[in-house]
Amino acid sequence: MQQNADFPAGKFPVVRMRRLRYNPLVRNLVQETVVTPDKLIYPLFVRPGQGIRTPIGSMPGVCQLSIDELVREVNILKDLGLGGILLFGIPEEKDACGSDATKDNGIIAQAVRAVKDAVQDKLMVVTDLCFCEYTDHGHCGILNDHTGHVDVDNDATLRIIAEQALVHARAGADLIAPSGMIDGMIGAIRSALDQNRFEHLPVLSYAAKYASGFYGPFREAAESTPQFGDRRSYQMDPAAVAEQALREVELDLAEGADMVMVKPAMAYLDVIRMVHEHFPGVPLAAYNVSGEYSMVKAAAERGWIDESRVVRETLTAIRRAGAGIIITYWAKDIAQNII
Repeated sequence: MQQNADFPAGKFPVVRMRRLRYNPLVRNLVQETVVTPDKLIYPLFVRPGQGIRTPIGSMPGVCQLSIDELVREVNILKDLGLGGILLFGIPEEKDACGSDATKDNGIIAQAVRAVKDAVQDKLMVVTDLCFCEYTDHGHCGILNDHTGHVDVDNDATLRIIAEQALVHARAGADLIAPSGMIDGMIGAIRSALDQNRFEHLPVLSYAAKYASGFYGPFREAAESTPQFGDRRSYQMDPAAVAEQALREVELDLAEGADMVMVKPAMAYLDVIRMVHEHFPGVPLAAYNVSGEYSMVKAAAERGWIDESRVVRETLTAIRRAGAGIIITYWAKDIAQNII
């Protein structure tokens, strides 16, 4: 055998890392970062009507669904071994305080009941708890202009957040996921649930949710684009020190959050890692958001990248950073081995 020119005979390094990569069977054996369907949650958008399956132009493969179409979809999903679905409601009518979100006959309550009837306990139903989809102004709560600057009234919004949580609980949600980044929201939700005999119902907090540019396609899907301004006064500043996310997580856990989330995922892998390391034992989710999804779809459609490889690599990176749960629009494709 020809000797390596840089090393005398018998002196080549004993350690060769390629030994763990050469044989695919060995390579698979030593893999530790594995993405499986049971750790993935699939977001779905539901609206009033019948027979509606409206494609989202900026999110190929994603649709707004009427409740009958939603039921048709979950009957397919229930046997795929997914970790669950995440429901977003789009009401027929919106108003300044998002009234539909606090009604037991509102769109999200109807959707939860229909899904639970269809799948029983074969698929976990997670509900997004926020008001941006329900308000006519597109912000995440009740507005005020106490200082001459129109903004979300934090404490007034807490009252309707508690009402919304009870609507979800009575409808049969398995897990509630508040996403508004309203100070004190977890405490208000936990208190309302416990006082109404829903002490068993867990809360997954969007504890570190950034005011990100990656949410654009979602706003089309959920019809939740702010009619003025933006959400930077309550969602986290992307340029803030990463430790601020740790404070947010710590506060939410102290208020009673059972699980926490970092959103978005790809641009905040460092934050996911920090939360994972600072709060061991706390279930951690990450949201692989709409902009991340749409960028990959657009590049794949142009033949610039291999979608399957990029998706697998992306989700593996999120998992490796420390997220045990991933919310992703590719969940169904992963479970069906399409991606």
